Formats: sequence, structure tokens, C-alpha cells
Amino acid sequence: MEQTGSALSNSKSSASNPYAAPSAVLTGAGDNTSGMGKGHAIPDGVKGWSWGAFLLNWIWAVSNRTWIGLLCFVPYIGFIMVFVLGFKGREWAWQNKEWDDVDHFNRVQRRWSIWGAALICIPFVIGILAAVLLPMSRH
Repeated sequence: MEQTGSALSNSKSSASNPYAAPSAVLTGAGDNTSGMGKGHAIPDGVKGWSWGAFLLNWIWAVSNRTWIGLLCFVPYIGFIMVFVLGFKGREWAWQNKEWDDVDHFNRVQRRWSIWGAALICIPFVIGILAAVLLPMSRH
């Protein structure tokens, strides 16, 4: 039997040979470049400001496998790093972690933004309410 190496002949021979390698049809392979590191294309819809990375910097960095974000613990550099994470965080998260697709990536990053905003705004609102209500309770 002549083997040409093509997927068609391989699939025919796998029916008669149970030990033949299965053929794999790879449609759309290469479209999702997430988790492949630097040097791979970043799709449209990924770039942009990341409120989650800016507000929840080190927690966001660990969760998104963006280890450079831990530089926020270094004195003086940390102040600058939170802004760098805000600017580049979404791209780094795409490159460092595997995502199902761009929509999945955007859903997760949106949740990070919402949690970051909530964890900043809620204490702020509680502080304002305390500043208004505490003096009123003394009268």
C-alpha cells in the first residue's frame, strides 16, 4: 500500500488500520493567538485601557499571568507600573493567558473593570455617608 501522507489517504487507511494516527481537520487554526506570548498578532478589540489592571493591579496581574505587574510592589516603580498596566495590561493579558476568543476576553476584562470600580467606589460612598451621618447623630 502506497502512503502519500495526505489526510485523505490517512483517513482511509485508519479505517482498515486501527493503529494509524487519526486525521485532524484544523479549521480556523491560528486565528486565536492568545497565550502565545510576544510576537503574535493581537486582534482588534483587545487593545485599550484596562481599568481592572489599573485599579486591582497585582491581583489582576496574578490572575492574568502577567507577572510584570508585580512590579507594583517595588517602591517608586509601583506608582508608574499601575499606569503601564492600565495602558498595556489588556495586550499582556491576551499574550500571557489562553482565551476562548476575543468576546470571552472582553467579558472577563469587563468584569475586572466592574469589580475594580466597585471596590474603589463603595468605600468612597461609605466614607461620604459616614462624614454626613456621624455629625448628625451627635446632636
